[in-house]
Amino acid sequence: MPAVTVSNTLTLPKILAPAGGSVRAVRQVTTAPRGFEGEGFPVRRAFAGVTDADLDPFIHMDQMGEVDYGPGEPKGTPWHPHRGFETVTYMIEGTFEHEDSIGGGGVIANGATQWMTAGAGILHIERPPEALVMSGGLFHGIQLWVNLPAAKKMTAPRYQDLLPDSVGLTTTPDGGSLLRVIAGNLGDVAGPGSTLTPITMVHASLSPGAEVRIPWNPDYNALAYVLAGDGTVGDERRPVTSGQLAVFGSGDTLVFTAADAQDSRTEYFELLLLGGEPIREPVAKYGPFVMNTRAELVQAFEDFEAGRLGSVPVRHDQI
Repeated sequence: MPAVTVSNTLTLPKILAPAGGSVRAVRQVTTAPRGFEGEGFPVRRAFAGVTDADLDPFIHMDQMGEVDYGPGEPKGTPWHPHRGFETVTYMIEGTFEHEDSIGGGGVIANGATQWMTAGAGILHIERPPEALVMSGGLFHGIQLWVNLPAAKKMTAPRYQDLLPDSVGLTTTPDGGSLLRVIAGNLGDVAGPGSTLTPITMVHASLSPGAEVRIPWNPDYNALAYVLAGDGTVGDERRPVTSGQLAVFGSGDTLVFTAADAQDSRTEYFELLLLGGEPIREPVAKYGPFVMNTRAELVQAFEDFEAGRLGSVPVRHDQI
């Protein structure tokens, strides 16, 4: 996994678990089922089998790929609407292009993140660039949906392009792990993502045999999704592997340990760590809309059909 790396982790700030902290116990481990999204690219539904209460403030997450496309095979999504939440697309390997109805857009590649606040409504498209379609290649990423509270659901849409070199980097005292902070804080290290709902998002790479004990906001929930490799979660050392999600209970410390040997696909035990401040409001969701009531969902569909969520920009190269 290329993402963002450094040649010597010992040069990075060190993260320390709180002295005498309360380690979060593992409440549940689930295995993500496989499916397809958009025009047919493979995904794993990371949150399947987990209750809304345990996910709050997160709504949905797909692991996109990991797949090595042949020439002509890469796929994306058609233009589609969103309202009521934020989408976070984190590309670990490969390249995606984003374009939306408010003029946001750019290339997301190898450690970059695009953060789109749908808010009151937006149209967008995500697709592989033409060169990648022609050549084929690796494609691996994450798309996460972060809910917005009722008071912010109709906020003006916005777009953030988070470049790889803007990610906050930290490590453990022995340098055995690399922690990339995309949003929120891990100790004194902050991520570049500006979030309307308070969250923390971290991509962690643990060397074989390494253990990491990290501080975690006790007011946030805690989820860990295994992107690749094998290891354990919690002080109880519950085994997990690629495609599994661990849900944690209360406390202020998270514990992860990488297996002594990883398989041929990966050098490290790769984890995506998520936590956020629960919103604790009713959730009404259907397709591309996440609201509080059914009436608000109906209004969202009516607004989309009436063109009030924006329009597809004219591309001059297609005129």
